[in-house]
Amino acid sequence: MNEDVELITEETRDRMQKAVDHLEHELARLRAGRATPVLLDGITVVYYGVNSPLSQVSNINTPDPKTIIIQPWERNMLGTIEKAILAANIGLTPINNGEVIRIYIPPLTEERRHQLVRQVKGEGETAKISIRNARKWANDELKSLLKAGLPEDTEKTASEAVQKITSEFNTTIDSIVALKEKDVMTV
Repeated sequence: MNEDVELITEETRDRMQKAVDHLEHELARLRAGRATPVLLDGITVVYYGVNSPLSQVSNINTPDPKTIIIQPWERNMLGTIEKAILAANIGLTPINNGEVIRIYIPPLTEERRHQLVRQVKGEGETAKISIRNARKWANDELKSLLKAGLPEDTEKTASEAVQKITSEFNTTIDSIVALKEKDVMTV
């Protein structure tokens, strides 16, 4: 029975870690006024009839904090890449010079910074909801084990362990969100 309890706490920890990983990935995609290739994640282009991620058909570099340069492996892909970036509606305008595509990252306005902070907090709350769902799943599993004959004190100890894990991950999420807020608000 204790093996089952350990499996539940490990599965809970894994689920919560996935929520934190997802939060970090989503926050990395938010534009905080600096150029980063992550801003272009999720953009796909048709390459020889197959939808391919932009990073698989070109080199993406950031020579300075305000510029992204995309150099496709084949020159005939320039127009396709440019159209894909515009279609992605990420608020960036590509500039095609015939050899590479440049994207200049405009400075953020104060209003846009506040919008981004709200978005960051929203992503943090979504991650916390995932954490709470993982906790609920674990507690439900422990209750079913209790009905199957698990001693009450073992179930109570396991529930406390799950709550401790939940608190740890909530603290982690709060620190990640605070760090991103600070990053967004820094001019």
